[in-house]
Amino acid sequence: MHPRTPRPAAREPAEPGTRRADRAAGLSEALAAVVAGARRRALRDGDRQIDTAHLLHSLLESDAEVSEVFGEGLGSARLLGYLVQRSIGYGLRWQSAVEDSGTVPVVSGTAAGLSPVAAACMESARAHAARRGGPARGVDLLAAIVTAPGARAVEVLERAGIDVPGLTVRSEAWAAGPGRPRECPAGRADRTFGDGPR
Repeated sequence: MHPRTPRPAAREPAEPGTRRADRAAGLSEALAAVVAGARRRALRDGDRQIDTAHLLHSLLESDAEVSEVFGEGLGSARLLGYLVQRSIGYGLRWQSAVEDSGTVPVVSGTAAGLSPVAAACMESARAHAARRGGPARGVDLLAAIVTAPGARAVEVLERAGIDVPGLTVRSEAWAAGPGRPRECPAGRADRTFGDGPR
């Protein structure tokens, strides 16, 4: 019998440099994964930059806390449907334009590849989280996106019939601290986001 040679342990794949940079820039591991997902989606769709609609799509698909903010009402399912149609529908007109409200200053650092509005939202999320004393979470980014002037994500939310002012209140309450906020019980989501205007 041949002596058994121990097999080398499987090596974890190296973390992409962009993900490391996002985490080093004050993002939680979950939010860094969201940004990575938005980056892949932008590349796949042939878009020039990651915009707030890419970020919103990735937040809804992969951030459990953001999913709880939206709840399980019909509105969130309709919203995902609009986001999925981006590359074949209304979003085609965005491919030749930059998401820029005209009032957003240039943001440096890890803003590479982000639209001016998306970069400002990321900066706002990091600043809010720093005041709380932790890395930026998905709810911090959502709270920044829903109040950003010129955000494409807000246009999609409105198209899907989402109550944007109500979502703003919920996301800010969730971003205020860890855990489910008492003032935003899960059951409210169905009433808030179920049947908004189309």
